Amino acid sequence: MRICNICGKSKKDSKFKHINKKTCKRCEFRWKRSFLRLLVHDRRITAKERIANRLGYMGTGFIMIAPYILNQGAIGPIVYIIGGLICIPQVFIAKQWNLVAVNINVMIGYTLYLINSI
Repeated sequence: MRICNICGKSKKDSKFKHINKKTCKRCEFRWKRSFLRLLVHDRRITAKERIANRLGYMGTGFIMIAPYILNQGAIGPIVYIIGGLICIPQVFIAKQWNLVAVNINVMIGYTLYLINSI
């Protein structure tokens, strides 16, 4: 019989994970569960966040497809610009300012590319 260091109760050795363990399985399970619940914040996303996420996915798709059609005339840079523009709401709402700056940089760069190529 051993005494658990959390609950202070005397318990059989089978109630502990191994010989050197001082916390019984029940107390250890409670601690893990409460800790995991503390880490997870369950909430519903708002309509604004839902629309921004969908726009972000669509913009990412545009940015992914644009390199393959870049040499097809003016459509490649236009797709890049539209993709960067559509991605901005998602990263703006998520407050990922570095990605906002990257998307603005993509839009400016490909606008200049489009102007110089015409």
